[in-house]
Amino acid sequence: MKVVVLAGGRGTRLSEETDVRPKPLVEVGGQPLLWHLMKHYATAGFSEFVVALGYKGELIKRYFADYLALSGNVTVSMRDGTVTPLGSDREPWEVTLVDTGDETNTGGRLGRLAPWLQDETFMLTYGDGVADVDLPRLLEFHRSHGRAASITAVHPPSRFGEMVFDSNGGVRFTEKPLMGEGWINGGFMILEPSVLNLIKGDETSLEGDVLEQLSSDGQLAAYRHDSFWQCVDTLRELRYLRGLWDSGERPWVTWR
Repeated sequence: MKVVVLAGGRGTRLSEETDVRPKPLVEVGGQPLLWHLMKHYATAGFSEFVVALGYKGELIKRYFADYLALSGNVTVSMRDGTVTPLGSDREPWEVTLVDTGDETNTGGRLGRLAPWLQDETFMLTYGDGVADVDLPRLLEFHRSHGRAASITAVHPPSRFGEMVFDSNGGVRFTEKPLMGEGWINGGFMILEPSVLNLIKGDETSLEGDVLEQLSSDGQLAAYRHDSFWQCVDTLRELRYLRGLWDSGERPWVTWR
């Protein structure tokens, strides 16, 4: 089953990082967010990826083109320029990188990938968030209800810190994001190929057009995920993830 990753947005609210790179290449623990996401899928047995590129997509192409040469030990032949990786520490991924336009909307990006997705059920997510979603269980859920699409519903992290009072009048303040109320679309979706028929062109929004239409038609189901989920839209959220990594508390790392 293919995994589609939408990786073409500009990430304007994270301009401190995204002025020079696309948001999926922003690093946590020395590796891009995109790598963390793909490691999670591959650990669950899904290692065939189709990545929709847009803003600074050439940098994502370069990352994968140079991956073997820049990770692990290698031998370089100065005679003919060949690079031979040493050892077996290689990711068993197949990654198709597709230019979908700098200004294309989310649904339009998916529509441009139709030639790779018309034959079978596929997974879909965004390239700027991580979670410990149980992907086999999500797939089981999708197959059980018979609808055209499943989305993963998550509680959004709170934008504010929390104050906790003790009985003596003291207070403890934490900036650690807490779970907010309600549910939102956390990505980690599964779609049937028929969903591609709802995409009219590059201006189509996945969220505002496709998912709303599926909801109106009774063809959308939500898988509730109560465990860890975190998007990276702001510098504060990025610092939070980096802090978790540095502390050794890495709840999205399912490949340990």
